[in-house]
Amino acid sequence: LSARGTGAFTHAQAGISAATTTQRSMTATATTVDNPLMDQRGLPKFSSIEPKHLTPAVDELLQKLETDFAALEESLVKDGDDVCVEYPQVLPALEKMQEPLGYAWGVAGHLNGVKNGEELRDAYEQAQPKVVKAFSKFSQSKPLYDALENIQKSLPEAPEDFVDQQKVRAVEKSLQQMKLGGVGLEGEAKERFNEIKVRLSELSLTFSNNVLDSTKAFGLIIDDASKLEGVPDTYKGMWAQTYAQKASTSESTVEPNPEAGPWQISLDGPSYLAAMQHVPDRATREAVYMGYLTRASDQENGDDDANTNNGNADNARNNVPLIDEILTLRAEAAALLGFSNHAERSLSAKMAPDVQAVRELSDLILEKALPAARKELEAVTAYARENGGDEYSEASIDKLQPWDVTFWSERYKEAKFELKEEELRPYFQFEKVLDGLFGLVKRIFGISIRAADGQAEVWNDDVRFFTVHDDETDEHIASFYLDPYSRPADKRGGAWMDVCIGRSEACGRDVPVAYLTCNGSPPVGDTPSLMTFREVETLFHEAGHGFQHMLTRASVGDVAGINGVEWDAVELPSQFMENWCYDKPTVYGFARHHETGEPLPEEYFEKLCAQKTYNAGMMACRQLTFGMLDMELHSRYDPSGDESVFDVQRRVAEKYSPHQLPLEQDRFLCAFSHIFAGGYSAGYYSYKWAEVMSADAFGAFEDVGLDDDAEVRKVGRRFRDSVLSLGGGVHPSEVFRRFRGRDPTPDALLRHSGLA
Repeated sequence: LSARGTGAFTHAQAGISAATTTQRSMTATATTVDNPLMDQRGLPKFSSIEPKHLTPAVDELLQKLETDFAALEESLVKDGDDVCVEYPQVLPALEKMQEPLGYAWGVAGHLNGVKNGEELRDAYEQAQPKVVKAFSKFSQSKPLYDALENIQKSLPEAPEDFVDQQKVRAVEKSLQQMKLGGVGLEGEAKERFNEIKVRLSELSLTFSNNVLDSTKAFGLIIDDASKLEGVPDTYKGMWAQTYAQKASTSESTVEPNPEAGPWQISLDGPSYLAAMQHVPDRATREAVYMGYLTRASDQENGDDDANTNNGNADNARNNVPLIDEILTLRAEAAALLGFSNHAERSLSAKMAPDVQAVRELSDLILEKALPAARKELEAVTAYARENGGDEYSEASIDKLQPWDVTFWSERYKEAKFELKEEELRPYFQFEKVLDGLFGLVKRIFGISIRAADGQAEVWNDDVRFFTVHDDETDEHIASFYLDPYSRPADKRGGAWMDVCIGRSEACGRDVPVAYLTCNGSPPVGDTPSLMTFREVETLFHEAGHGFQHMLTRASVGDVAGINGVEWDAVELPSQFMENWCYDKPTVYGFARHHETGEPLPEEYFEKLCAQKTYNAGMMACRQLTFGMLDMELHSRYDPSGDESVFDVQRRVAEKYSPHQLPLEQDRFLCAFSHIFAGGYSAGYYSYKWAEVMSADAFGAFEDVGLDDDAEVRKVGRRFRDSVLSLGGGVHPSEVFRRFRGRDPTPDALLRHSGLA
């Protein structure tokens, strides 16, 4: 669950992942009737964009960019000496110059994530090295760096005016990114550094494609109804529909039969989690779990048997060698820049001062979480042994296996709280949840969101389009696309917010546009999309990212919205929004039965809140393990040494989740796209770092009383005017202090997690 966005000097990162886009805020200067990627007068022309348009658009825009940038560099130097220039002559000029390519490349990257296909992949892969090299020229331009240094000296050190604050931050962040981009390198070091950047972009894209292909290829066919005994009808319907879609051909259509089957379990999020939580047959759960755990690895099953056929017999999708090469190249690039390791390089642009600070926060949370996790697992194990029969007796198994824990955790939760997930789903119809979300942000942020379907071209019939309006002025201040459902055939997993168009005075763009992408449960037959509670939380999470982008007051493109925000602060608004899923007025704003219209029973809501901290210890340990594994791989691990990345995984798990050590075949890292195909390398800890701030921020609402509507509105407007409005124009520490009046503490996080 993540936000994506970059500033002027990190556009090369757009080439690293199809999920990472550039900040796009400029009206295109060139339009071509035959190429919709060149028509940038507003929103992307999704209905007419085809893969064949990418290469000619990129080539033409790169040529124009190269010419324009050469002219800019020439204007910055005269007779070998730096020319005295002012701010408007540099960063605003760069925004205008970079925008046409950023727009086209960003649209292509977005489509590569939500409408993936071989033709688009090929075009994207061919164009990517050229884009990376082009933006490397910006980050390594000595005339540009010198000009920015001189501009920095001319700007006020501690400006009070927000416009000046943005300029100071934009210049500061640009200089920082140029240093990290190799502006200080010369000769062979510079050449090698640039080679590494191109190669890393290729590896990252291949890694992502391998995960997508592996996820898409898996399919476990079930034709024995006894194996799905007790599974909720929602999931049986989903799996029957999946089977029917796969089995149908152009000549014949197979109708799904939820009761009699066959059923096909896939590895996309809603299907995988449902299997882990609800399928009673251990062998089936194990097969699905191992399929998920070994995606894109040397352990991925390539056997073409009757029930599983993933077509990977030759290990063509093996990410293991890619991981070691990525880690080796990142370490080499960091060394070229003078850092001890990649983690040190990564943290130089984040809030956390060093690896030790990350370790200290992780260990502080671990001290509370680990004892709780052990007790939680003991309770789940005891329940399984008591209720699971001989199959789960101590004589049969010495401990629950990973494919058992999720299943029995769900059974124990149902028994403990006398509430089943399926009893809640009928009250969480997607459209109603959306209305409830919109009602909440109207109440706390003073904005109205209006359906605008048909006003924008979309890439899939399920995609919705909305406009955002300020309640005081009725001004149209932002828009967003929402792509809500899972589509395993061409859409990558997970959930994310991405920038479509950014706010920028220089480019004449004052209405930012976002992409909100989820992989929720789709409608099945005539039944509308009924969400799990976790899917509700995910929608609120991504909306939080979106509001930071859309409600920004910053007008300097490089620090508007999520641009320029330190990575370990970017999850603050998203995790903050999740807290409202337990707020009674918010929940009752959408929780009505999709057939009867009856509101969620009071007892259900009370039980929902009571189970908020259920297994919080195990969940916290899981996140700490991921975060510290990422940090260990990027700070201490030596790819040329005796230890493998999987040895490191086990070593980290022995400290942070000793109660659930990884299996020998565990290849989770081969699908850890956050750190190998996204922007979270040596940064996954950001979820916990930002969660400290987000929990403390929600504490401000608790302090005034969540039932005091007038006070909640006041605090909500203050949150909008600080956290959501200032973007990267003010350092996150100062942004938080403006909202809360002090620095954050972990007290609220521990309290909300039941670990205080």
